[in-house]
Amino acid sequence: MIKRINHIAIVVEDLDSALAFWRDAMGLPVAKTEENPGENVDIAFLPVGESEIELLKPTDTESGIGKYLAKKGQGMHHMCIEVEDIDATMQRLAAHGVQMINDVPRVREEGTRYAFVHPKSAGGVLVELYELPK
Repeated sequence: MIKRINHIAIVVEDLDSALAFWRDAMGLPVAKTEENPGENVDIAFLPVGESEIELLKPTDTESGIGKYLAKKGQGMHHMCIEVEDIDATMQRLAAHGVQMINDVPRVREEGTRYAFVHPKSAGGVLVELYELPK
């Protein structure tokens, strides 16, 4: 079961410049910032209603996000859909012939399970599935 859009991730070259728009001009609060060495990104989280905008700045040009930035430039990277049961969701998608990037969910330190749907199966949009810890 799909619960909500958890976040929209935007790749940026510089967090301060991006925050000048999203925080200062748009007036969105910054809930927190964090370094994510596992994904090689610095992230700023800006709540919007029950969802968030995540600004992703790569810390390594050879990381997935770093390569994305070099190839495509700044802009929307992915949309994250929060689901009740990621395993059941992935099984349903497989039954519909949807191509996944991850065969099994990855697990963040705090317990969030996530996997990515290949953009070829989603009209060119990279979709992240998120199952938050219970």
